[in-house]
Amino acid sequence: MMSVYNGERYVAEAIQSILGQTESRFEFLIVNDGSRDASGSIIDRYAAQDSRIRAIHQENRGLIASLNRMLDEARAPLVARMDCDDVSRPERFAVQLAFLQAHPEIAVLGTNTDELDADGAFFPCSDFHPEQPAAIRERLMVASAICHPSVMMRRDAIRALGGYRAAFRHCEDYDLWLRVSEQYDLHNLPDRLFLYRRSPEQVSEKHILIQAIGAACARYAAQQRRIGRPDPFDGASSLPSLDQIDALLGTTGIGARMRLEVIDSIKYSPDALNGGGLALMKAHLREGGTKNGFWRTAGRLVKLGMIPQALNLSFDLVRY
Repeated sequence: MMSVYNGERYVAEAIQSILGQTESRFEFLIVNDGSRDASGSIIDRYAAQDSRIRAIHQENRGLIASLNRMLDEARAPLVARMDCDDVSRPERFAVQLAFLQAHPEIAVLGTNTDELDADGAFFPCSDFHPEQPAAIRERLMVASAICHPSVMMRRDAIRALGGYRAAFRHCEDYDLWLRVSEQYDLHNLPDRLFLYRRSPEQVSEKHILIQAIGAACARYAAQQRRIGRPDPFDGASSLPSLDQIDALLGTTGIGARMRLEVIDSIKYSPDALNGGGLALMKAHLREGGTKNGFWRTAGRLVKLGMIPQALNLSFDLVRY
């Protein structure tokens, strides 16, 4: 299942990589999520050529709504994810299907990846995702441990958990993996069956700050569930800002702790620092928070040519 929004540059290559799978028994659900470019016509052209494609055209509703729609409409017990700017290697489905058939306890199966840049240049990846369920559970309490578009999942298990949650925009997968890990096993194959596109235009690059805030909220919700308390964001359509967290939850200090987690996640991203991250750092300093690593951030800002921002941060480091 693949959602497409203004993906005309790469979507044909993504579709071809699925149609070229050695395991050919599948239905290919593609949602055109209100694209304003040629994505819809590209999708329809391939759908006319291959009956396995079921194209769904809708007004723009966002990735989470599109994924949940495809989960509802899918007819197979296993569903595989795909993003419209990535590439699946030909044996991906065959290897994942065989593993899931042999391991019924696994609900979500990811793969290791290599990378492509915006122009299609190939980069072998030296990093490995943890493979075993225990290692994945441990890693998930710090950060995501599975490449979302590489997964094959058991549809009924994901739907029973409520699918993707609307509040967790840009980290919907991380929130889902945390919830899955509390009832099922997740696993990563060591095989590099997926080519993940790195591009300044991809959603994860554009929304790092929102993603980091959502991830902090997802971790806190998981911690609460695991000690038997209600999920504070269950049923929410959006997440509160960090300065509203304590008032909403009736807590003290949780918002400040989350803010520090977010700062640590975004301190290497110029876009995130310029797009609200520096304001978080300044609020943290005003409240007497630790300065560890902040001078290095100021130095990076200088190297990036962000002189006013570096001076602003340096002034608060001295002032507080």
